[in-house]
Amino acid sequence: MKPFLLFAFLMAVSCAAGNLHAQAPFVDPANDTNNLGSPNEILFWTPEQQVSGYRNISKIFPTRTILAGGAVLALPEAPVDLGQVKIQTESSSMTLDEYFVRQNVAGLLVLKDGKIAYERYGLGNNRDSRWISFSVTKSVVSMLVGAAIRDGYIESVDEMVSDYLPRLKGSPYDESTIRNILQMASGVAWNEDYADPASDVNSASWQTVALYDYLGRKPRDSAPGKVFNYNTAETNLVGTLLRSAIGNNLSTYLQEKIWRPFGMEADAVWTLTEPGGGEFGGCCINATLRDYGRLGLFALNEGRLPDGTAVLPDGWMTESTTPSAAYPGYGYLWWLGNAGSYQASGIFGQGICMHPEQNVVIALQSARAVASEDEDWALQDALCDAVAEEFSEALAD
Repeated sequence: MKPFLLFAFLMAVSCAAGNLHAQAPFVDPANDTNNLGSPNEILFWTPEQQVSGYRNISKIFPTRTILAGGAVLALPEAPVDLGQVKIQTESSSMTLDEYFVRQNVAGLLVLKDGKIAYERYGLGNNRDSRWISFSVTKSVVSMLVGAAIRDGYIESVDEMVSDYLPRLKGSPYDESTIRNILQMASGVAWNEDYADPASDVNSASWQTVALYDYLGRKPRDSAPGKVFNYNTAETNLVGTLLRSAIGNNLSTYLQEKIWRPFGMEADAVWTLTEPGGGEFGGCCINATLRDYGRLGLFALNEGRLPDGTAVLPDGWMTESTTPSAAYPGYGYLWWLGNAGSYQASGIFGQGICMHPEQNVVIALQSARAVASEDEDWALQDALCDAVAEEFSEALAD
């Protein structure tokens, strides 16, 4: 099961029973302001509130703008009919057309060799709609850590977390490296059980200083780098560590290192932990589907700009998508798949899948009824694999 990441300022809760498997409706964007839900109940939004809220996050939460540049990276169109591609798991079988409806997809983009092979929108969205990313943001932060290393703000992932966050000196994090928290393998005890009111994820304060104090009191239950233990709080540490290292906001760094120079088409926004505050390292960039696809191209291009300028250290993407010792399905905040594929994933059906072997990027925006369910993740993985395999067969022919 892929654990899901909550806002730093929200209490972790399980999905509302009344929202289970509800079909997301078409919502006319002109009516969105009538459907905006409470920020404190984002995991319990009705299907209408999900659709309207996910594309209007800046009207609900404080955000910081990520400005696009003047030169846009072109995405030529080379359409391929993928509607009948078969998506199959151990318990389900459906076509891509059926997946699009059943999984409440708001947008699906397939890029092959940098060209648009397939682009489709639903739920009232269009190519100008911005949509929430949830934990897809973690993988973007992973790339920003690489940029900070290339820029000299961070020496290496083998430095100690407490070197950048001195409030954690004397805590178990004196033994944990940046690599350890990028791989969710710090060795520090943490209970991520959303259904248990007494678990850490439900008990910790999410204000930055109070969170550090809470984490500093946690015992160590394994050696660093040995055991994978998904830890929402440590995703916050990655973001604040990076912010400390670069002396700037993550959104500004993303804007100057990737968003503008790579040629993103539209402005995006980054949700803040509080008005005027910092960006949580794991959530949430809100951007258009095509710009999600361009982020995938940037990753697939080994962190190089269209003119060949390197933004990330040589070999960074290979390193960060190499299976960790603690868990072979996870790298540096990337989920790892078959045949060298990897993806950024977010609750309720967000994802960017990279398939280097086929030179394919698949960007997905959804409003699934359930935040995190095994079969939904299996279907999402199967979607990416099936679409990529379609291009493998085309190459073989």
